[in-house]
Amino acid sequence: QGLAQAQTNLGGMYYNGEGVPKNYVEAVKWLRKAAEQGLAEAQFNLAVMYGLGQGAPKNYVEAVKWYRKAAEQGHALAQYNLGGKYFKGEGVPKNDVEAVKWFRKAAEQGFAKAQHNLALMYYKGKDVPKDYAEAFTWYRKAAEQGFAPGQFGLGLMYVHGNGVPKNFRVARKWFRKAADQGDADGQFNLGLMYANGDGVPKNDVEAYKW
Repeated sequence: QGLAQAQTNLGGMYYNGEGVPKNYVEAVKWLRKAAEQGLAEAQFNLAVMYGLGQGAPKNYVEAVKWYRKAAEQGHALAQYNLGGKYFKGEGVPKNDVEAVKWFRKAAEQGFAKAQHNLALMYYKGKDVPKDYAEAFTWYRKAAEQGFAPGQFGLGLMYVHGNGVPKNFRVARKWFRKAADQGDADGQFNLGLMYANGDGVPKNDVEAYKW
């Protein structure tokens, strides 16, 4: 494992041009050596490079192969990206069941983007049965980590009373948190609440501000 980590580090140096000239081909070479020894970090980085066509021709099949190896070792970002490949049908046949499976694995490790994706799928009933309770659970987890799209999604559930009692005050709190991070949906909906006087005194100045 020590050798594999050193190879990964060397690959990273070539990738970033740290102490050596930037060279994606060399980065792939060293990452592959480490990946073949089973180091999840190297497998993930190699997958990213194949997915982007850096240092090797773009190859989604190879990307999926290495994402899977890292994902099966519990690498959360690899699990999330593998879910994304199944969701889009890149390098594998499109398979929403597999997409949800891998998003869930990453979400259960606390990866906010995966939690948000899972919430959105359950909220819209996209490729999974619509389930507001599941959507609420995952939006809340993403929101509590400070992930702005998750905060917006949670706010929306409180506005519409989907899976939770309708509560404009709580909705405003979450829209505000998203808006403060520059989330356009959060800003728009916060402005709308001030314009309509939903859960706040009607305030055109605040509405215009957002």
